[in-house]
Amino acid sequence: MYTEFFIDTHNEQEIIDLTDQVEDIVNKAGKKDGIVHIYVPHATAGIILNESADPNIKTDFLKALEKIVPKHGGYLHDRIDGNGAAHIKSSIVGSSITLPLKDGNLVIGRWQSIMFCEFDGPRRNRKIIVQII
Repeated sequence: MYTEFFIDTHNEQEIIDLTDQVEDIVNKAGKKDGIVHIYVPHATAGIILNESADPNIKTDFLKALEKIVPKHGGYLHDRIDGNGAAHIKSSIVGSSITLPLKDGNLVIGRWQSIMFCEFDGPRRNRKIIVQII
């Protein structure tokens, strides 16, 4: 089963919890066992599995990435549209995750959440693809 949904982002960089949306898709699919693949088809965004209960994790994560890949790092791509750092961060973070599905439920840790990472916002209609196999 293949599903797409869209979100809008509101900041240049932000992390948005998608766990509820993905769980709704899984519940509506009615599948019991398999894998759930979540993919973000954007060159300046990514997806992670991490804690969402403490909002400081999101802030810390973005701050750590900024130390590794500063916005103004003299990237050659910045001559085109000024978002070289966003492309690099996206590549480091990755564009997909795959999770087990057991007894109709996502198998994730107690503190884990599925989170969209925006590195070049704000943007409208960021696509998230969910495929259940």
